[in-house]
Amino acid sequence: MSSDTDVVELILRDHRRMEDLFRTLRNVEADRAGALAEFSALLIAHARAEEEKVYPALRRYKNVDDEDVEHGVHEHQEANEALLALLRVEDTASEEWGEKLEELVTAVNHHADEEERTLLNDARENVSDERRAQLGKDFHKARSEHLAADCGSVENVRAIVESADD
Repeated sequence: MSSDTDVVELILRDHRRMEDLFRTLRNVEADRAGALAEFSALLIAHARAEEEKVYPALRRYKNVDDEDVEHGVHEHQEANEALLALLRVEDTASEEWGEKLEELVTAVNHHADEEERTLLNDARENVSDERRAQLGKDFHKARSEHLAADCGSVENVRAIVESADD
């Protein structure tokens, strides 16, 4: 199966891109604001596409743990809250910005690591190549739609965080 369509590979590719962006965000010489804008859009589009297309499908497989799916949604919310806190800091050179960045890094890396060890391994073992390819197409389409809709804007991130608090 092509790594361009396998949902597991597409999710892993996003996780690796987020790690690259964290390196840029930690670099005081870099365009931190630009990297944060890309990161914010990627994180939101990625999580939304997982929650809309991937997680509901994985729930139907008996060897994929529902609790892992629920936990993934909860961790997306924690990452969104950490992202919003960082987006609210205006000075990218400030100590506060650095602190909020590390909170975001911790939340996202914890989630990505856990998701890779549980849900993605389960999907690789229990979901057919054809189904993973279809999920990959669905994930990619949803992700692209969110990116096109400027999903990483501070206003949108705030709305997502507030709606989850309800």
